[in-house]
Amino acid sequence: MHKKLFIPGPVEVYPDVLKVMSTPMIGHRGGDYHKLHASIRPKLKELMHTQNDVFISTSSGTGVMEACIRNMVGKRSLSCVTGAFSERWFKIVGEAGKEGDALSVEWGKAVKPAEIDKALATGKYDTFCLVHNETSTGIMQNLEEIAPVLKKYPEIVWCLDTVSSMGGVKIEVDKFGVDVCLASSQKALAMPPGIAVFCASKKALARAATVKGRGHYFDFLAFKKSDEKDETPTTPAVTMFFVLDYQLGKMLQEGLENRYARHVKMAQYCRTWAQEKGLKLFPEKGYESVTLTAIDNVKNFDVAALNKELGNRGFTISDGYGQLKGKTFRIAHMGDTQLDELKQLLDHINDILKLK
Repeated sequence: MHKKLFIPGPVEVYPDVLKVMSTPMIGHRGGDYHKLHASIRPKLKELMHTQNDVFISTSSGTGVMEACIRNMVGKRSLSCVTGAFSERWFKIVGEAGKEGDALSVEWGKAVKPAEIDKALATGKYDTFCLVHNETSTGIMQNLEEIAPVLKKYPEIVWCLDTVSSMGGVKIEVDKFGVDVCLASSQKALAMPPGIAVFCASKKALARAATVKGRGHYFDFLAFKKSDEKDETPTTPAVTMFFVLDYQLGKMLQEGLENRYARHVKMAQYCRTWAQEKGLKLFPEKGYESVTLTAIDNVKNFDVAALNKELGNRGFTISDGYGQLKGKTFRIAHMGDTQLDELKQLLDHINDILKLK
């Protein structure tokens, strides 16, 4: 029995999207592929609210996270650490042989603009890395608050991970002044895993040209050179490019503002449900994720047992991540998921846990 996914990724993929995966294969260096590549580019720019160059990587989002470090860090990076995935990005800095520091806060808290400003004002950094939506804790950073801080430091390249928010939340890359923004296919874009998308500003590409040891697979300048020919540097996951082209068209047909509003409605409904049932939201108030609700397990439910019974009914949610396992549980509501589907899930949870 298929279990409908309400986890932070991979998310539920609708049948029409899956059907596109059966599109006959084409060569990746011929005219048919060039048309496909060129078709994706303007749609991706519209999604990311940018006029910067946009690229597609046959990798997970983590690949582009590493690419940011290898291509952008010349002197030293500052990484905001608010949970497991931002911690991973910071660890990549050392693993890539670069220098960097972590600006860490307690899990469940958000990094505040004043803290970022104080750190950047030291003049030690040329790169700033921020995870927008930390799915391990349910924290969503406020980009409207942070963007003015980064604009005070034009020499710093801002790298932004929107892996679990792009496509569910309006992220105005150019307005905020983000230099590199990355996302993955299997989250709010509602596609299978397999590719990541990112954009790079002129400042980012200029920085890359000064950095040695960018590597081969994720060299930003190689992506730029190939994109000018409507190609990718290495063999792309052509099937997933067909899916991306289709899904971006579907999202634009829904209307991006409508899509964002639908995600807000689902988030508000899930938060209200949790609080009405005597549960507590784990994230700091005012910084709750729009694509996922992390709930503090204050009633000490057996989360594994809950998920097992949900599985018997054709649904699945996520336990807490890492050090939060059993202490929290997470309900994702992103991608093509509709409010009625979320309500159905929550009705089952009410029944299983005897919540009144």
